[in-house]
Amino acid sequence: MDCEEVMLTVRIAAAERTLLRELARGHGADVSDVAVDGLIDVVPSLHVLPAFPVRSEALEVPPLPAGPAPGDAGVLRLLRVLARPAPCAVTLWLPAPVADLLPLVGERITAVSGLRIGPASAALSAALRFWLAGDPQRLAAGLAALHRQGSPRLVTQRLDVAA
Repeated sequence: MDCEEVMLTVRIAAAERTLLRELARGHGADVSDVAVDGLIDVVPSLHVLPAFPVRSEALEVPPLPAGPAPGDAGVLRLLRVLARPAPCAVTLWLPAPVADLLPLVGERITAVSGLRIGPASAALSAALRFWLAGDPQRLAAGLAALHRQGSPRLVTQRLDVAA
């Protein structure tokens, strides 16, 4: 049975949940729509991060060194995000084609961080938290630019009803 949307529950921090809600409110969108836009925005960022060999030791997040390579700074940011607790559960609805990308996102996060991510909801949670760790003004500006370009979710369609 094919479905158009998939429901997933993600774990994020309270501050991340608040930011997600503020971004949704600021753009007149649903939290799920903003999460999808954030995932679409962050996937290219994850793709350019350098992959590291899988590590078996415990996660230790070193301080950000002065003058790291751009990819290294992104990896450190990802490790910091993954090291923080995520006590809040948020239920999101994703279009099925976007949900189908989550295992690949999880594999990429594992390749970059060396940490096994697990199920699709954990991959979405990690990617969403990585995106939300960015500058809130840049996130809002990115959403505004995406919606100005005619996001298909924001285009209202007139449906003729047979009388």
